[in-house]
Amino acid sequence: MKRKSFLRSLGFASGAVISAPIFAASSVAQMSNKPAAGQGGCSLVPSETPGPFPLDLSDNTFFFRQDITEGRPGIRVIQRMRVVGVENCLPMPNLRVNIWACDVEGDYSGYSAFGSEGQTYMRGYQITDDNGDVEFISILPGWYPGRVVHMHFQVHVSTSFAAVSQFTWPHQEAVDIATNNPTIHAQGPDPMTPEVDGAFIDGYEHQLATLIWDEVLQSYVSDIEVAVEGAGVNGVGYLEREAAKVFSLGDPTPNPLSLHSNVSLNLLASSDVDVSIYAISGRRVYEKALGTMQEGNHQIALQPGSQKLAPGAYVFQINVLSSGRVHHDVKRFVVN
Repeated sequence: MKRKSFLRSLGFASGAVISAPIFAASSVAQMSNKPAAGQGGCSLVPSETPGPFPLDLSDNTFFFRQDITEGRPGIRVIQRMRVVGVENCLPMPNLRVNIWACDVEGDYSGYSAFGSEGQTYMRGYQITDDNGDVEFISILPGWYPGRVVHMHFQVHVSTSFAAVSQFTWPHQEAVDIATNNPTIHAQGPDPMTPEVDGAFIDGYEHQLATLIWDEVLQSYVSDIEVAVEGAGVNGVGYLEREAAKVFSLGDPTPNPLSLHSNVSLNLLASSDVDVSIYAISGRRVYEKALGTMQEGNHQIALQPGSQKLAPGAYVFQINVLSSGRVHHDVKRFVVN
Protein backbone atom coordinates (compact mmCIF):
# COMPACT_ATOMS: atom_id res chain seq x y z
CA MET A 1 0.00 0.00 0.00
CA LYS A 2 1.58 3.31 -1.04
CA ARG A 3 1.99 5.88 1.69
CA LYS A 4 -0.05 8.46 -0.22
CA SER A 5 -3.12 6.27 0.37
CA PHE A 6 -2.57 6.32 4.14
CA LEU A 7 -5.64 7.58 5.99
CA ARG A 8 -7.30 8.85 2.82
CA SER A 9 -10.57 7.35 4.00
CA LEU A 10 -10.68 9.38 7.26
CA GLY A 11 -12.44 11.72 6.27
CA PHE A 12 -1.58 31.52 32.10
CA ALA A 13 2.05 31.93 31.66
CA SER A 14 4.62 32.31 34.45
CA GLY A 15 6.20 35.27 32.68
CA ALA A 16 9.22 33.30 31.51
CA VAL A 17 9.91 33.86 27.82
CA ILE A 18 12.55 32.15 25.69
CA SER A 19 13.45 31.63 22.10
CA ALA A 20 11.94 28.50 20.63
CA PRO A 21 13.92 25.38 21.62
CA ILE A 22 14.20 22.47 19.23
CA PHE A 23 12.47 19.19 20.10
CA ALA A 24 12.75 15.97 18.15
CA ALA A 25 9.35 15.09 16.70
CA SER A 26 9.84 11.46 17.66
CA SER A 27 9.99 12.42 21.35
CA VAL A 28 6.57 14.07 21.50
CA ALA A 29 4.86 10.97 22.84
CA GLN A 30 6.98 11.23 26.01
CA MET A 31 6.78 15.01 26.32
CA SER A 32 3.60 15.48 28.28
CA ASN A 33 2.33 12.75 30.56
CA LYS A 34 -0.82 14.60 31.61
CA PRO A 35 -3.90 14.28 29.40
CA ALA A 36 -5.13 17.38 27.61
CA ALA A 37 -7.15 19.56 29.95
CA GLY A 38 -10.50 20.96 28.95
CA GLN A 39 -11.55 24.56 28.60
CA GLY A 40 -14.69 23.65 26.72
CA GLY A 41 -16.69 22.25 29.64
CA CYS A 42 -18.27 19.65 27.35
CA SER A 43 -20.26 22.32 25.52
CA LEU A 44 -20.60 22.14 21.77
CA VAL A 45 -17.76 24.05 20.17
CA PRO A 46 -19.07 26.90 18.01
CA SER A 47 -18.76 26.34 14.28
CA GLU A 48 -16.53 28.84 12.49
CA THR A 49 -15.43 29.42 8.94
CA PRO A 50 -12.59 27.15 7.78
CA GLY A 51 -10.94 30.18 6.25
CA PRO A 52 -8.82 31.93 5.71
CA PHE A 53 -6.54 29.76 3.67
CA PRO A 54 -7.49 26.15 4.42
CA LEU A 55 -6.01 23.29 2.42
CA ASP A 56 -7.26 19.73 2.06
CA LEU A 57 -4.52 18.12 4.13
CA SER A 58 -5.82 14.62 3.43
CA ASP A 59 -4.62 14.95 -0.17
CA ASN A 60 -1.01 14.81 1.02
CA THR A 61 -0.03 12.42 3.80
CA PHE A 62 3.09 14.49 4.36
CA PHE A 63 0.85 16.45 6.74
CA PHE A 64 0.47 13.46 9.08
CA ARG A 65 2.98 14.74 11.62
CA GLN A 66 3.32 16.25 15.07
CA ASP A 67 5.87 18.99 14.36
CA ILE A 68 4.16 21.46 12.02
CA THR A 69 6.72 24.27 12.29
CA GLU A 70 9.18 23.20 9.56
CA GLY A 71 11.75 25.31 11.40
CA ARG A 72 9.76 28.57 11.26
CA PRO A 73 10.98 31.02 13.92
CA GLY A 74 8.73 31.45 16.91
CA ILE A 75 8.06 30.73 20.56
CA ARG A 76 7.52 27.00 20.86
CA VAL A 77 4.10 25.75 21.98
CA ILE A 78 3.16 22.13 22.61
CA GLN A 79 -0.45 22.27 21.47
CA ARG A 80 -2.76 19.60 22.85
CA MET A 81 -6.44 19.01 22.12
CA ARG A 82 -8.98 16.60 23.54
CA VAL A 83 -12.08 15.73 21.50
CA VAL A 84 -15.22 14.55 23.31
CA GLY A 85 -18.77 13.80 22.24
CA VAL A 86 -21.21 16.41 23.53
CA GLU A 87 -23.94 13.82 24.19
CA ASN A 88 -22.01 11.98 26.90
CA CYS A 89 -18.74 13.95 27.35
CA LEU A 90 -16.69 10.83 26.62
CA PRO A 91 -13.50 10.82 24.53
CA MET A 92 -13.74 10.20 20.80
CA PRO A 93 -10.77 8.06 19.67
CA ASN A 94 -9.41 7.41 16.18
CA LEU A 95 -10.59 10.70 14.67
CA ARG A 96 -8.46 12.84 12.34
CA VAL A 97 -7.77 16.37 13.61
CA ASN A 98 -6.39 18.98 11.20
CA ILE A 99 -4.82 22.18 12.49
CA TRP A 100 -3.43 25.16 10.61
CA ALA A 101 -2.30 28.69 11.40
CA CYS A 102 -0.21 31.55 10.07
CA ASP A 103 3.44 32.07 11.03
CA VAL A 104 4.73 34.90 13.25
CA GLU A 105 4.49 37.32 10.31
CA GLY A 106 0.83 36.55 9.71
CA ASP A 107 1.47 34.53 6.54
CA TYR A 108 -0.16 31.21 5.61
CA SER A 109 1.62 28.50 3.66
CA GLY A 110 0.34 27.25 0.33
CA TYR A 111 -0.94 30.51 -1.16
CA SER A 112 0.48 32.84 -3.78
CA ALA A 113 -0.91 35.84 -1.89
CA PHE A 114 1.85 35.28 0.66
CA GLY A 115 4.50 34.13 -1.79
CA SER A 116 4.22 30.69 -0.18
CA GLU A 117 2.54 28.61 -2.89
CA GLY A 118 3.76 25.03 -2.60
CA GLN A 119 4.99 25.54 0.98
CA THR A 120 3.53 23.52 3.83
CA TYR A 121 4.54 25.10 7.17
CA MET A 122 2.10 25.41 10.09
CA ARG A 123 -0.23 22.65 8.89
CA GLY A 124 -0.69 19.08 10.04
CA TYR A 125 -3.01 16.38 11.28
CA GLN A 126 -3.03 13.69 13.93
CA ILE A 127 -5.29 10.82 15.06
CA THR A 128 -6.93 11.02 18.50
CA ASP A 129 -5.88 8.37 21.01
CA ASP A 130 -8.07 6.45 23.48
CA ASN A 131 -8.44 9.62 25.59
CA GLY A 132 -9.52 11.62 22.54
CA ASP A 133 -6.19 13.49 22.65
CA VAL A 134 -3.86 14.77 19.95
CA GLU A 135 -0.63 16.70 20.43
CA PHE A 136 1.33 18.94 18.08
CA ILE A 137 4.59 20.91 18.22
CA SER A 138 3.80 24.42 17.04
CA ILE A 139 4.73 28.05 17.60
CA LEU A 140 2.54 30.90 18.77
CA PRO A 141 1.20 32.40 15.52
CA GLY A 142 1.36 36.06 14.64
CA TRP A 143 -1.57 38.29 13.75
CA TYR A 144 -2.82 40.15 10.71
CA PRO A 145 -5.28 43.05 10.29
CA GLY A 146 -8.76 42.20 11.48
CA ARG A 147 -7.85 39.04 13.41
CA VAL A 148 -6.45 38.24 16.82
CA VAL A 149 -3.86 35.51 17.26
CA HIS A 150 -5.68 32.24 16.56
CA MET A 151 -5.48 28.71 15.19
CA HIS A 152 -7.89 26.82 12.94
CA PHE A 153 -8.89 23.19 13.43
CA GLN A 154 -11.12 20.59 11.83
CA VAL A 155 -12.29 17.36 13.49
CA HIS A 156 -13.26 14.64 11.01
CA VAL A 157 -15.80 12.48 12.83
CA SER A 158 -16.44 10.51 9.65
CA THR A 159 -16.68 11.05 5.92
CA SER A 160 -20.15 12.53 6.45
CA PHE A 161 -19.42 14.95 9.28
CA ALA A 162 -16.57 17.27 10.26
CA ALA A 163 -16.56 20.01 12.89
CA VAL A 164 -14.69 23.17 11.84
CA SER A 165 -13.76 25.91 14.29
CA GLN A 166 -10.98 28.12 15.67
CA PHE A 167 -9.44 28.83 19.05
CA THR A 168 -7.36 31.57 20.63
CA TRP A 169 -5.29 32.01 23.80
CA PRO A 170 -5.50 34.36 26.79
CA HIS A 171 -4.87 37.73 25.19
CA GLN A 172 -2.49 39.20 27.74
CA GLU A 173 -0.23 36.13 27.62
CA ALA A 174 0.00 36.40 23.83
CA VAL A 175 0.74 40.13 24.09
CA ASP A 176 3.46 39.54 26.68
CA ILE A 177 5.18 36.91 24.53
CA ALA A 178 5.25 39.22 21.51
CA THR A 179 6.37 42.22 23.58
CA ASN A 180 9.25 40.30 25.16
CA ASN A 181 10.41 38.81 21.85
CA PRO A 182 10.57 41.75 19.42
CA THR A 183 13.15 40.12 17.14
CA ILE A 184 10.77 37.18 16.56
CA HIS A 185 7.45 39.03 16.67
CA ALA A 186 8.62 41.99 14.59
CA GLN A 187 5.03 43.21 14.05
CA GLY A 188 4.72 43.80 17.77
CA PRO A 189 1.95 42.61 20.06
CA ASP A 190 -1.55 41.89 18.80
CA PRO A 191 -3.49 45.21 18.74
CA MET A 192 -6.91 43.48 18.83
CA THR A 193 -8.74 41.53 21.51
CA PRO A 194 -10.99 38.52 20.93
CA GLU A 195 -14.02 40.59 21.94
CA VAL A 196 -13.75 42.66 18.75
CA ASP A 197 -12.65 39.87 16.41
CA GLY A 198 -15.51 38.94 14.08
CA ALA A 199 -14.89 35.22 14.56
CA PHE A 200 -15.14 35.43 18.36
CA ILE A 201 -17.41 38.45 18.82
CA ASP A 202 -20.35 36.20 19.80
CA GLY A 203 -18.34 34.67 22.65
CA TYR A 204 -15.28 32.45 22.84
CA GLU A 205 -15.48 30.78 26.24
CA HIS A 206 -15.45 27.37 24.53
CA GLN A 207 -12.66 28.41 22.13
CA LEU A 208 -10.04 29.55 24.64
CA ALA A 209 -6.96 27.38 25.09
CA THR A 210 -4.61 27.59 28.05
CA LEU A 211 -1.05 28.85 27.57
CA ILE A 212 1.25 27.85 30.42
CA TRP A 213 5.03 27.87 30.65
CA ASP A 214 6.50 24.45 31.52
CA GLU A 215 9.93 24.80 33.10
CA VAL A 216 10.79 21.12 32.66
CA LEU A 217 9.94 21.08 28.96
CA GLN A 218 11.30 24.61 28.43
CA SER A 219 8.22 25.26 26.33
CA TYR A 220 4.74 26.65 26.57
CA VAL A 221 2.03 23.99 26.80
CA SER A 222 -1.46 24.77 25.56
CA ASP A 223 -4.58 22.69 26.20
CA ILE A 224 -8.09 22.87 24.84
CA GLU A 225 -11.04 20.51 24.97
CA VAL A 226 -13.57 20.59 22.16
CA ALA A 227 -16.93 18.86 22.19
CA VAL A 228 -18.42 17.85 18.86
CA GLU A 229 -21.79 16.44 17.94
CA GLY A 230 -22.35 12.82 18.85
CA ALA A 231 -21.54 10.25 21.49
CA GLY A 232 -18.51 8.29 20.47
CA VAL A 233 -17.86 7.99 16.75
CA ASN A 234 -21.14 8.51 14.95
CA GLY A 235 -22.28 10.44 11.90
CA VAL A 236 -21.04 7.50 9.86
CA GLY A 237 -20.86 8.20 6.15
CA TYR A 238 -20.98 6.18 2.98
CA LEU A 239 -17.39 4.87 3.10
CA GLU A 240 -17.78 3.58 6.65
CA ARG A 241 -21.08 1.89 5.82
CA GLU A 242 -19.52 0.20 2.80
CA ALA A 243 -16.53 -1.01 4.83
CA ALA A 244 -18.88 -2.42 7.48
CA LYS A 245 -20.31 -4.74 4.82
CA VAL A 246 -16.86 -6.28 4.37
CA PHE A 247 -15.07 -6.27 7.75
CA SER A 248 -14.85 -4.93 11.28
CA LEU A 249 -11.66 -4.21 13.23
CA GLY A 250 -11.35 -4.49 16.99
CA ASP A 251 -9.23 -2.32 19.27
CA PRO A 252 -5.60 -3.23 20.03
CA THR A 253 -5.56 -5.59 23.02
CA PRO A 254 -3.77 -5.25 25.35
CA ASN A 255 -2.83 -1.61 24.91
CA PRO A 256 -0.15 -0.42 25.74
CA LEU A 257 1.50 -3.01 23.56
CA SER A 258 2.87 -6.30 24.84
CA LEU A 259 4.47 -9.17 22.97
CA HIS A 260 1.01 -10.75 22.74
CA SER A 261 -0.99 -7.70 21.61
CA ASN A 262 -3.21 -8.10 18.58
CA VAL A 263 -6.24 -6.71 16.81
CA SER A 264 -9.28 -8.78 15.93
CA LEU A 265 -10.31 -8.73 12.27
CA ASN A 266 -13.74 -10.08 11.36
CA LEU A 267 -14.06 -10.64 7.60
CA LEU A 268 -17.54 -11.03 6.15
CA ALA A 269 -16.14 -12.22 2.83
CA SER A 270 -12.85 -13.60 1.52
CA SER A 271 -10.54 -10.60 0.97
CA ASP A 272 -6.96 -9.56 0.30
CA VAL A 273 -5.47 -7.86 3.36
CA ASP A 274 -2.38 -5.79 4.00
CA VAL A 275 -1.34 -3.89 7.10
CA SER A 276 0.96 -0.99 7.95
CA ILE A 277 2.22 0.60 11.16
CA TYR A 278 3.16 4.27 11.31
CA ALA A 279 4.98 6.15 14.06
CA ILE A 280 2.91 9.10 15.19
CA SER A 281 5.49 11.37 13.54
CA GLY A 282 4.23 10.01 10.20
CA ARG A 283 7.08 7.59 9.43
CA ARG A 284 6.04 4.13 8.27
CA VAL A 285 7.85 1.53 10.35
CA TYR A 286 6.26 -1.67 9.09
CA GLU A 287 4.13 -3.01 6.27
CA LYS A 288 3.13 -6.50 5.20
CA ALA A 289 0.77 -8.07 2.70
CA LEU A 290 -1.14 -10.85 4.47
CA GLY A 291 -2.54 -12.22 1.22
CA THR A 292 -6.03 -13.66 0.79
CA MET A 293 -7.80 -14.30 4.08
CA GLN A 294 -11.02 -16.27 4.36
CA GLU A 295 -14.31 -15.20 5.89
CA GLY A 296 -14.30 -15.36 9.67
CA ASN A 297 -12.43 -14.03 12.72
CA HIS A 298 -8.66 -13.50 12.57
CA GLN A 299 -6.09 -12.23 15.06
CA ILE A 300 -3.36 -9.95 13.70
CA ALA A 301 -0.24 -9.52 15.82
CA LEU A 302 0.85 -5.94 16.46
CA GLN A 303 4.47 -6.69 17.35
CA PRO A 304 5.82 -7.06 13.79
CA GLY A 305 7.89 -10.21 13.52
CA SER A 306 11.23 -10.06 15.28
CA GLN A 307 11.23 -6.25 15.26
CA LYS A 308 10.71 -4.41 18.52
CA LEU A 309 8.91 -1.10 18.31
CA ALA A 310 10.51 1.76 20.21
CA PRO A 311 8.49 3.43 22.98
CA GLY A 312 5.96 5.90 21.63
CA ALA A 313 2.58 6.20 19.93
CA TYR A 314 1.70 4.43 16.68
CA VAL A 315 -1.13 4.09 14.18
CA PHE A 316 -2.10 0.69 12.80
CA GLN A 317 -3.78 0.74 9.38
CA ILE A 318 -5.50 -2.14 7.65
CA ASN A 319 -6.45 -2.21 3.97
CA VAL A 320 -9.00 -4.78 2.84
CA LEU A 321 -9.52 -5.45 -0.88
CA SER A 322 -12.90 -7.01 -1.65
CA SER A 323 -14.81 -7.08 -4.97
CA GLY A 324 -12.30 -4.71 -6.52
CA ARG A 325 -12.55 -2.04 -3.81
CA VAL A 326 -10.13 -1.20 -1.00
CA HIS A 327 -11.55 -0.37 2.43
CA HIS A 328 -9.54 1.08 5.32
CA ASP A 329 -9.56 1.40 9.09
CA VAL A 330 -7.03 2.69 11.64
CA LYS A 331 -6.35 2.18 15.34
CA ARG A 332 -3.90 3.95 17.63
CA PHE A 333 -1.80 2.11 20.19
CA VAL A 334 1.09 2.84 22.53
CA VAL A 335 4.40 1.13 23.27
CA ASN A 336 5.82 1.80 26.75
